[in-house]
Amino acid sequence: MTDTIDRSDGAEVLDRLVVRFAGDSGDGMQLTGDRFTSVSASFGNDLSTLPDFPAEIRAPAGTINGVSSFQVHISDHEITTPGDEPNVLVAMNPAALMADLGRLEQGGTIIVNDDAFDERNLAKVGYDANPLDDGSLATYRLIRVPMSSLTREVCEPLGVKPRDAERSKNFFALGLVSWMYTRPTDSTLEWITEKFAKNEQVQAANRAAFLAGYHFGETTEAVGHRYEVQPARMDPGEYTSITGNTALAWGLVAAGQLAKLPVTLGSYPITPASDILHELSRHKHFGVRTVQAEDEIAAAGMALGAAFAGHLGVTTTSGPGLALKSETISLAVSVELPLLVVDIQRGGPSTGLPTKTEAADLDIALFGRHGEAPLPVIASYSPVNCFHAAIEAARIALKYRTPVILLSDGYLANGSEPWRLPNVDDLPDIAVPFTTELNHTDADGQPEYWPYQRDPDTLARPWAIPGTPDLMHRIGGLEKEDGSGNINYTPENHARMVELRAAKIARIADDYEPVEVHGDVDADICILGWGSTWAAIDSAVQRTRRVGTKVAWVHLTHLNPLPNDLGDVLKRYSKVMVPELNSGQLARVVRAEYLVDAISISKVEGLPFTAREIEARIQEVL
Repeated sequence: MTDTIDRSDGAEVLDRLVVRFAGDSGDGMQLTGDRFTSVSASFGNDLSTLPDFPAEIRAPAGTINGVSSFQVHISDHEITTPGDEPNVLVAMNPAALMADLGRLEQGGTIIVNDDAFDERNLAKVGYDANPLDDGSLATYRLIRVPMSSLTREVCEPLGVKPRDAERSKNFFALGLVSWMYTRPTDSTLEWITEKFAKNEQVQAANRAAFLAGYHFGETTEAVGHRYEVQPARMDPGEYTSITGNTALAWGLVAAGQLAKLPVTLGSYPITPASDILHELSRHKHFGVRTVQAEDEIAAAGMALGAAFAGHLGVTTTSGPGLALKSETISLAVSVELPLLVVDIQRGGPSTGLPTKTEAADLDIALFGRHGEAPLPVIASYSPVNCFHAAIEAARIALKYRTPVILLSDGYLANGSEPWRLPNVDDLPDIAVPFTTELNHTDADGQPEYWPYQRDPDTLARPWAIPGTPDLMHRIGGLEKEDGSGNINYTPENHARMVELRAAKIARIADDYEPVEVHGDVDADICILGWGSTWAAIDSAVQRTRRVGTKVAWVHLTHLNPLPNDLGDVLKRYSKVMVPELNSGQLARVVRAEYLVDAISISKVEGLPFTAREIEARIQEVL
């Protein structure tokens, strides 16, 4: 077998395919889905993925709570979502079938590990009868494959114990699906060789299982003929498949290079943000320093201390950690130092849904500090956009000397899509000069340094690295006097400082491009989105316009300050609809800010919107 696809067998050509791999958390479904994704990316398909992890670390095996899934949408044209409904469900046990059957399209294909449907596993999830035998799946195309026993059989000559061989059945499933949907095989075999090079027996077992699955597809009549999704037409360039967390980490590395500053990350591991820490720890050669702190509060303190010392200070977290960092973020507002706070949102409150997506941290990002402590809030909208959002957040933090909260979420963090690597020369220069000279003259005509002497355009204070000759200064949480930085908590000075800090943040909106309206400018309805709703809104707007309904769409990256012209844009439309993965947080802000009767479309199920859900609500509102 080679990576050259032979179409002489009459494979049926599909324009798109959605496959969902589902099994127990120990069945390797994330690995299987990731490999199918990587192979499809190298083949040239456009793609979008939705990993779906169990919320519990050690949910009981074979139970609904222990099901781990990975959905991948591949196509021969541009796509943005992981698909509303899978065309194919690979179910490794009864729990996976029960958990995910409701997602499958009517008439779709179900591939099951027949060996797992025994009395014990059926009883665990409450099946009174075997659904493979009782006719309940008659409206689907059912393919029963004894994956476990066939995997044990091919591994036996290798000296692999039956229990160990069982762990390779996910590669059997991958081999079978690779044959059915005409995926290249050489790259997967090479990956297995490299991945398991330290354990030759595991390597051999996984290769044998993958090839057995592939040949099972070739030789059995149960599978039928093959299908193919041809490569998508993409702009020329070098591409890679990338997740949101990796893209965001690379964006932080790039921001450090573009700012000509070392990057210091203070972070405490938390799902789903930990991968950023892991990725950044690999890039010390770019001047990146990573510290795994003892807790969230310490992590924020380290990042702010690094900013004081002249670094690009970064701390990463999720909702619970953002709450713990609030005091340090308020301190950063007071001392006016650049600080990046990355929040990869998840379902809450408290521990909530640690592996499920939600975008319900907007309120805490906007308002979750004591006192009047405004700061910029940026939201990424796709896995690839996480790279550019990190650079934009760094640009604002450095230029305006302010902490910035960058919002992503679990859907973006773990999802992946193809990314054409940018030309480094096209990335912005975000470097800012450190202050090295005295900037004020006292009453006696003597030069001195004022740490709060503001830039007249940005209102940003100077940034002097501690130890710079003659620029000794003190900053801290007590209210400072504008200009001199002396402690001053008179009523008049405090009011002035509150107003200045707010005015500085407001001026950031002067940097924005005018609000871009997608779709039909003359529509009756405008969809206002932010964050990861972008993919589903994009698809829903395209579908709605194809049937002749006019729809306008505005998607926000900057959530504070809001664009200066947003209010004027929204008032052009008789209806404004705001889809959010929360209970209507942006909708409430828009209502208060612009007196617009924004219609909130909420979803708080730990899952992203589907395009069909938003499309239906557009029609309902109209």
